[in-house]
Amino acid sequence: MAVTKIKPIKSTLSKALDYIENPDKTDGKMLVSSFGCSYETADIEFGYTLSQALDKGNNLAFHLIQSFAPGEVDYEKAHEIGKQLADAVTKGQHEYVVTTHIDKGHIHNHIIFCAVNFVDHHKYNSNKRSYYGIRNMSDKLCRENGLSVVVPGKGSKGKSYAEYQAEKTGTSWKGKLKIAVDALIPQVSSFEELLTRLQAAGYEIKPGKYVSCRAPGQERFTRLKTLGADYTEEAIRERIAGRRTKAAKAPREQRGVSLLIDIENSIKAAQSKGYEQWAKIHNLKQAAKTMNFLTEHKIEQYADLVSRIEEMSAESGQAADALKNAEKRLADMAVLIKNVSTYQKTKPVYDAYRKAKNREKYRAGQEQAIILHEAAARSLKAAGIAKLPNLAALQAEYEALQTQKEALYADYGKLKKKVREYDIIKQNIDSILQADRQPEREKGTERG
Repeated sequence: MAVTKIKPIKSTLSKALDYIENPDKTDGKMLVSSFGCSYETADIEFGYTLSQALDKGNNLAFHLIQSFAPGEVDYEKAHEIGKQLADAVTKGQHEYVVTTHIDKGHIHNHIIFCAVNFVDHHKYNSNKRSYYGIRNMSDKLCRENGLSVVVPGKGSKGKSYAEYQAEKTGTSWKGKLKIAVDALIPQVSSFEELLTRLQAAGYEIKPGKYVSCRAPGQERFTRLKTLGADYTEEAIRERIAGRRTKAAKAPREQRGVSLLIDIENSIKAAQSKGYEQWAKIHNLKQAAKTMNFLTEHKIEQYADLVSRIEEMSAESGQAADALKNAEKRLADMAVLIKNVSTYQKTKPVYDAYRKAKNREKYRAGQEQAIILHEAAARSLKAAGIAKLPNLAALQAEYEALQTQKEALYADYGKLKKKVREYDIIKQNIDSILQADRQPEREKGTERG
């Protein structure tokens, strides 16, 4: 799990940077990275960016700390997560330095980023909303990397959407476990990683011939194989490897029967205890809405619905990748524009320094401008820029790419919304079609 906190730096920026870059804490500075600046000259580069802001405010920078539970993550992975968090928070527009401290009992990251961005020189607004955004980003990265997530308090707060829905709809322990397994399978690369992620989510794992899991508050362990044919160890391994997809359930052995007929028959089975349980939760309006959706979208078979969801999910994934690529290009271009602009603005001072008879004395009087020029020159050289590009052309290209990114973001948002909509319809159908198949309500405790 990772705990985050953020505080402003109003003075002594160089001291704060020196502290987080301490070689004794960062494995000889092996765990120090930066973006948009050199960590050696970050205070000067931050200062130059701040000097160009119309509304500077009282803050020079922000200091973000991300702490991990002891023994949960190694140094390199923690540092990589720190960089990913810094990228997510600053969106490729703020200089930052990220370091990982390993001198204490728990590994923790320090991120210091400039209070003003170097693209349009607007200040960063730190408030409750932005902090919760940071915490959500950190939690998301933890989940993606198999780490546990802090649950802030009791009740519905801090619960995942799947957990909330499970409690809201009265899903059994088995149902909750199936939801957890289904949600994790696309995110993991092995069965062992899936068990680790389940453990991180709070499940107790009992190994053996048949792996069993027990959720917090559950009396007995549940064997994975009792969840159904898609949840045996072999089936889960095949699903993770992409050699198997979860079987589409139909209410009868005849898989080709029209979905609309299936739903109508299930609704007519009002005498079924399973149906009564379902009706209390979903009501007939939801069933009617589901049937209207199927008719409107011309979906006749369950397999068609599953196929449609898979296609949209793949399309959504492609859109997400295109968006990430655009964001990466924008960040790289923003840094290039910053360095070209700094190089040009400080070049007269640097040329005069090179021609000065007493360079030491001249440098003492113009040290910051000279350091900025040298830092920009190093960055341009590292980027493979031999000939200085046209600044106006770069800025026009950046604006065009920004417009393209916004369009990609809009498309991605629409696709995500569609996937969610179809997922909800599928959940409704599963509830309706399975309700009249349950001979009796599931008990509070289950056998393993």
